[in-house]
Amino acid sequence: MKKIVLSLVCSLLVSNFVFAQTSNLKIVYINSAVLLQAMPEREKADTVLSKYAKSFQDQIDMMMKEYQTKGQQYQANEKTMTDAMKEVKMKEIQDLQNRIESTQQSAQEKVQQKKQDVYSPIIEKVNKAIKALAEEKKYDYIFDMASGGTIVFGKEEFDVTSLVKAKLGIK
Repeated sequence: MKKIVLSLVCSLLVSNFVFAQTSNLKIVYINSAVLLQAMPEREKADTVLSKYAKSFQDQIDMMMKEYQTKGQQYQANEKTMTDAMKEVKMKEIQDLQNRIESTQQSAQEKVQQKKQDVYSPIIEKVNKAIKALAEEKKYDYIFDMASGGTIVFGKEEFDVTSLVKAKLGIK
C-alpha cells in the first residue's frame, strides 16, 4: 500500500513539474516562404537562375529542331534509301534523341545545383535573422509553416514572420 501511495505521489510531482516546464515555453511560428518572397535579393537570384536555365533551353531547342529536320528528311527520302542507308539514318536520329534526353537531364541537375548556390546566401541570411530574433525574444521554439512544420492552427499573435522581416529590414 505504501508503494502505491508513494508512486502516486511521485507521479503527481512529476506531472506537475512537466506542466510547469511546458507552461513556460515560448513557442511561435513563421512562414519562411513569405520571408523568401519578400527578400530583395530573391529577384536578382531569380533573374540569374532564369538566364542560366534559358541557356540550356536554347541548346535543347536547337537540338530538337535538328531532330525534327532529320526525321522529316528521313520520311521524305525513306523510299529511295537502301536498307543500309536507312539503318545509318535511324541510328543518327536515335543518337540525337539520346543526346537530347541526356542534355535535358544534365540541364535539370545543373539548374537545381545553381538554384541551391544562388539561394543559399539568402536562406542563410533569413536563418540568421530568425536565430537572432529567437535569442532576442527568448523563444524556445520557432516552427516554420512553409517547410513541412505543419501547424493546423496558430494564433496570429504567435506569427513572428513580420518581426523577422523587420530584422531583415524588409517590408
